[in-house]
Amino acid sequence: MAIASKNHAVPDRVEVRRALLSVSDKSGLIELAQGLAGAGVELVSTGGTARAIAEAGLEVRDVSDLTGFPEIMDGRVKTLHPAVHGGLLAIREDAEHRDAMAAHGIGAIDLAVINLYPFEEVRAAGRDYATTVENIDIGGPAMIRAAAKNHAYVGVVVDPADYGAILEALAAHQGALPYAMRQQLAAKAYARTAAYDAAISAWFAGHLGIESPQWRSFAGELRESLRYGENPHQRAGFYLTGEAREGVATARQLQGKQLSYNNINDTDAAFELVSEFDPSRTAAVAIIKHANPCGVAEASTLVEAYRKALACDPVSAFGGIIALNRPLDAEAAREIVELFTEIIIAPGATREAVEIVAGKKNLRLLVTEGLADPRSGGALVKSVAGGLLVQDRDCAVVEDLDLKVVTRRAPSEAEMADLTFAFRVAKHVKSNAIVYAREGATVGVGAGQMSRVDSARIAARKAEDAALASATREPLTRGSVVASDAFFPFADGLLSAIEAGATAVIQPGGSMRDEEVIAAADEHGIAMVFTGTRHFRH
Repeated sequence: MAIASKNHAVPDRVEVRRALLSVSDKSGLIELAQGLAGAGVELVSTGGTARAIAEAGLEVRDVSDLTGFPEIMDGRVKTLHPAVHGGLLAIREDAEHRDAMAAHGIGAIDLAVINLYPFEEVRAAGRDYATTVENIDIGGPAMIRAAAKNHAYVGVVVDPADYGAILEALAAHQGALPYAMRQQLAAKAYARTAAYDAAISAWFAGHLGIESPQWRSFAGELRESLRYGENPHQRAGFYLTGEAREGVATARQLQGKQLSYNNINDTDAAFELVSEFDPSRTAAVAIIKHANPCGVAEASTLVEAYRKALACDPVSAFGGIIALNRPLDAEAAREIVELFTEIIIAPGATREAVEIVAGKKNLRLLVTEGLADPRSGGALVKSVAGGLLVQDRDCAVVEDLDLKVVTRRAPSEAEMADLTFAFRVAKHVKSNAIVYAREGATVGVGAGQMSRVDSARIAARKAEDAALASATREPLTRGSVVASDAFFPFADGLLSAIEAGATAVIQPGGSMRDEEVIAAADEHGIAMVFTGTRHFRH
């Protein structure tokens, strides 16, 4: 049998005679209060919660009546009182505790229903400093933690989604809550206050510009448990952090089966990439496989961009993720559904397009309210054994970089357009990354290799394979441009690109052998542009 404290055995069931309700989110409140009152539970409440319960015609005792002290300081102080915390923390079997309760007129509280000031929502809305601080709850977390600590005798509820289960348990156990349920509720309560404090500390760090706080917490709310992780023997869940960024976490799924761990990861990669393309300037499509693009293109229409993206690597595109920077239209939908595709994600979809996609019941269609802002920051977190690596999101955009021509020949206007396109894509390719582009489309992508030379050769080989598949005479790398996510440490990687047919190259520069690489470019008459910014992606 479990022990509460001082060798007192924990009762399996605790009859709920008095409940304290203090909630910011009042969804489901009245139904819960009605159910509790119907079970003979005395209701004690605070402020607006008490008013809502009274207006529903239910008898409710104001917490100030319980404490003998009025709410003061605009409600900042109302539950921070021994009559409340004593009622939550008292060990019922402890004679000393019972004597203290009797001496000070403290009644036991058997159920605490608390949810917190909406700090996360206020933060996400970008409210001013004073308003955000005012929405930091103090009494709520204190009561939650007190009730959770004393879960041997008290049930604590922090989520309106649990109200129904509470009423069902009371009905099934003659007005009592079983110990196992009280344990589960306590665990959830501590997770909630931990997430709340993590949000507050992160906001302070961001507001004050503290780059590496001494203690750093990350929290999320479970959106759904996944069937498994990257592989079937790995458990997984999808958690939402509340970041105000459009993407897979904010998207609505209009149809199709549940997303998997790998689906979510790949869809995020696809949407982040396609968000680099301004929809007011051009339509863009990205096709992703295993978090790497196997085809990206821009054009005047989505269907044209899709055709160009698909032509880059039609073999790898099978079973891929397709992201669009404009709402999916019927013309693009008709062509996309001809190929086996796992997911389409776009900032909207026409009714006709939705109907076309509906013909493929397993094809998932996700729609967002807009695109992610490629210039906006935010933290990226990666776990390592025993620790976390935390860095800013890569929000460098090629249009904002100081591009410098370093060769005798400058790129033509058409080459420069393709160079910036290719470098925009290379930002989203696993390192070492090589991207060949021509006329606003990728024509060869080399990703994730240990050698940049290998990436250049693989990308060229894929272009050759695509040429054979389309019965064209030569690969589209002939007359293309090439982008590298990091500098060429030797001229060999550049020479491989030149051999594939590239006429211009864009790269960060910064190698000890830059002059050697520039000389090789000049020797072959190609143009080279330095960006000064690297885009490693691991």
